[in-house]
Amino acid sequence: MKTNILVMNAIAPEGLRLLGEGYEAGPSVADPVGILVRSSPVDTDAYPWLLAVARAGAGVNNITVAKATERGICIFNTPGANANAVAELVFVMLGLCARNIHRGAEFCHGLASLPDAEIDKRIEADKENFRGFELAGKTLGVVGLGKIGVKVANGGASRRMRVVGFDPYPSLENIHALSPEVTLARSMAEVTTQADIITLHVPLGDKTRGLVNAALVGRLKRGTILVNFARGPVAVEADVLAALDSGQLAAYITDFPTHATLNHSRVINSPHLGASTGESEEQCATMAAKSIKAYLEYGTVSHSVNFPTAESIPAGNVHTRLIMINRDIPGMIGFASQIIGASGINIASYLNESNGAIGYNIIDLESPIQTAVLDQILANRDVIRLRVIPFAHGVSSAPVRPGGPA
Repeated sequence: MKTNILVMNAIAPEGLRLLGEGYEAGPSVADPVGILVRSSPVDTDAYPWLLAVARAGAGVNNITVAKATERGICIFNTPGANANAVAELVFVMLGLCARNIHRGAEFCHGLASLPDAEIDKRIEADKENFRGFELAGKTLGVVGLGKIGVKVANGGASRRMRVVGFDPYPSLENIHALSPEVTLARSMAEVTTQADIITLHVPLGDKTRGLVNAALVGRLKRGTILVNFARGPVAVEADVLAALDSGQLAAYITDFPTHATLNHSRVINSPHLGASTGESEEQCATMAAKSIKAYLEYGTVSHSVNFPTAESIPAGNVHTRLIMINRDIPGMIGFASQIIGASGINIASYLNESNGAIGYNIIDLESPIQTAVLDQILANRDVIRLRVIPFAHGVSSAPVRPGGPA
């Protein structure tokens, strides 16, 4: 019996190969226990046997994360896997804007029917219309210092730009990766009042939707360039377009075209190309596949957006691994341990991790666990889900079975 993985969108084959022969992965599999996805919407309630979703990318706004958490479904993403691709594209597009390359290329294309002498004459007469500016010496404001934001900030510094970065919830790991030449701002206001160019690299969520609005744009220097390679709704489109019309914004560079932006002369659109490189797609796919495979076979968690990180290698004397997912309240460790111990089962090891909302427990047992014991644990209203993973010599010994719908 193989483990069913629903594959939504095109996932690089390098990632799918990592799953191995024990998996049936494709766009038409029934009753999946896992989903691999890029940008398609995923309603986790539509899949009764679902255990995990791995998104080949950083943002998870296309997945019903809150619903998944309530059912004990783990959501993974791949932070950093596409960071280099996005950061490179940011500077390609900034260069395009700064030097008016898009307009210049269109002008040259319009000369294609002319003889060389006339082409030379027209270019000398009109090239002044495409005069641009250099990025060196300009102040780059980077909003969001995750994996991508840090690469953009460091890239600005290497281009001799003055860089000011801000993140309301900074990760120490990411901050330590910042170039010493980057100034770390303590507030959004420090960025908005200084930047000549502002680039957005925050995830889309309730706190960032509409982050760039009329009020924020009004605090910018007149003639600022706004770059959005985060998500379209991070910026209020109507407010951005109004600022372009008034001259408050000089240009808007976005990876999320709409009818309105495609019809505005001061907007430079790219067709959602941020992560569209072969290298990025391969890295995202392999990272997503590794995460979901480790979770399904061993219950280990890394790069999850709704579960705490929890990694444990089963010892040779472990017969069964019990995964308990519960609401993060006091007393759950003692509760589970007491029931298991009272049934005569020896606990070889117990790992508990929490993120403030979810408690995640990897409980390694030296013998099988009876259904009656599982029922006792599940009777606790704060237990969200249980999984039983049998082992033989420390290796998962059976196809992945979720043990019933949540």
